[in-house]
Amino acid sequence: MAPDKGFLYIVSTPIGNLEDITLRALSTLKEVGLIAAEDTRQTQKLLNHYGIHTPLTSYHSYNKEEKAEVLVRRLQEGQSIALVSDAGTPLISDPGYYLINRCIQEGIRAVPIPGPSAVLCAMSVAGLPSDSFLFEGFLPQKRGKRLKKLESLKGLPHTLIFFESPHRVTQTLKDCLNILGDRPMVLARELTKVFEEVIRGQISEVIERLAEKGVKGEVTLLIEGAIRKRI
Repeated sequence: MAPDKGFLYIVSTPIGNLEDITLRALSTLKEVGLIAAEDTRQTQKLLNHYGIHTPLTSYHSYNKEEKAEVLVRRLQEGQSIALVSDAGTPLISDPGYYLINRCIQEGIRAVPIPGPSAVLCAMSVAGLPSDSFLFEGFLPQKRGKRLKKLESLKGLPHTLIFFESPHRVTQTLKDCLNILGDRPMVLARELTKVFEEVIRGQISEVIERLAEKGVKGEVTLLIEGAIRKRI
């Protein structure tokens, strides 16, 4: 008789402060047979902090297709697996999409274990319209493609949310100013960490702030959508 298939648990982990994890996430990480992590070194720090000894394996953008088949086979054999990203909620700008779809194809149940997300964390303190927002992940690195993407977004009324690297953020904001115009925005960095900072202002003002002090750490950009009625 074939064993029941295991579950794939999609487990949200802290984006900075290690206390930002749910009791359900901790019990899941303890009880599964294997944890598939985008960065095993980063996840090991979390496991060590909470005394969790579940085996780890890597699952990232460079091995996703090969490793997905290994994980699906183990799930089919009855072992449950937890999928975690570097930080926050898996599948938000990370390679979990491929594994989830393989599980759907094979009739394996995926179970969400909700928790932190940099997108929602930043949105909650931004002070920008939150009834409708559009998360675009990372804008294209090549400037021509980035400008084309921004052009396609400039007429939308939704608050726009992007991730960006600290060394590229100033140029990205200059491109946003050029294409979108000088709109209200928020730059949130190192959320939940020791040097957490939320910078508010017009795009031009934030660019000036960055010229004075620079920026380090994980960055989330939120830009007000095209002209709409303020609440």
